[in-house]
Amino acid sequence: MMPLRLIIAALLWLAAPSMAAAARPAAFAIAGEMIAPGTRADMSIAVPEGRDGATFIPLTVIHGTQPGKVLAVVAGIHGFEFAPILAAEQLAERIDPARIKGTLIIVRVANVPGFEGRSPNVDPVDRKNLNRVFPGDPQGTQTERIADLIAREVVARCDFLMDVHSGDGAEFLDAFVGAYGGPLATDFPLALAVAQGFGFPNIVRYRMETQAQIDSGRSLNRQGVAMGKPTILVEIGQNGSRDHAHVAAIVNGVESALGVLGMTAPRTRGPAVSARLFEGTTALTARHTGIYHPVSTAPRMLAKGELVGTIRDYAGREVERLIAPVDGYALYGITGPPVTAGDGVVTIAVPVDRF
Repeated sequence: MMPLRLIIAALLWLAAPSMAAAARPAAFAIAGEMIAPGTRADMSIAVPEGRDGATFIPLTVIHGTQPGKVLAVVAGIHGFEFAPILAAEQLAERIDPARIKGTLIIVRVANVPGFEGRSPNVDPVDRKNLNRVFPGDPQGTQTERIADLIAREVVARCDFLMDVHSGDGAEFLDAFVGAYGGPLATDFPLALAVAQGFGFPNIVRYRMETQAQIDSGRSLNRQGVAMGKPTILVEIGQNGSRDHAHVAAIVNGVESALGVLGMTAPRTRGPAVSARLFEGTTALTARHTGIYHPVSTAPRMLAKGELVGTIRDYAGREVERLIAPVDGYALYGITGPPVTAGDGVVTIAVPVDRF
């Protein structure tokens, strides 16, 4: 009679091929393409011509050799925000598919017409803000068609969404990560852990309490929330910066996220970074169009009732005094001088001790 240990060894040997096959992920499907395990694909999603011209969405898919989560990193929603676009370029070169579990989707430039047109926040073709039209419309204008494809081909396929921005032209900004929480968001603790890995000086929790919050001028990050994805918003740099330090900070944060999500080995953490915590934001909006004169163009603490700036008409007459509506931290805003009625002049984050 064969010894028990030999029987077990024989069974394990017979099972080894099927176990190895089970450990290998299937090819990753996106936009009609199949990406083999352990490979990288540089590709683009064609945006149909519609009534106002065709365009495309360039992306890189890095598909690991073992099963794991799917992380989507989207850069270039606004074409004049250069640091995320340059970081996406670096990430696509740095991440080795043989060394990750799961799949990394990098949208290199979500808004190619805006990027090529050097347009700060709208697609110059239809003058729409890509970050206000999600989930998009396959029969809509060019911006709406781009949003539709990003929602269906990128957001729908990911397990975690990272929407990466920077301050564009005539905008000041202090680096922060927004993590989406509240009853309508998914897995805030995971989103917070990924946010903390960036080591940025500010973290904002955006509590999603009502469907109206998600649906009103829906951004990419709120599209992630609507589709049940843990989501963060990353913001660093100002005035169209392409500073190497800002690019490196994004790359470092994404690589940290891969560890937090179990897609790579967890990174050795240094001393904990003490970030300022904020519970949501309040926007101060201009009521007039004209020439804006800010008191300051720097992130700073504001007191309720403090003068933020004035607006003059084109004859030089003062038409509006902008007053801080709450106590808080001026996290980002416009530097002027152009201002249009409805513009958010400054966004004030509300400090909290803990989440």
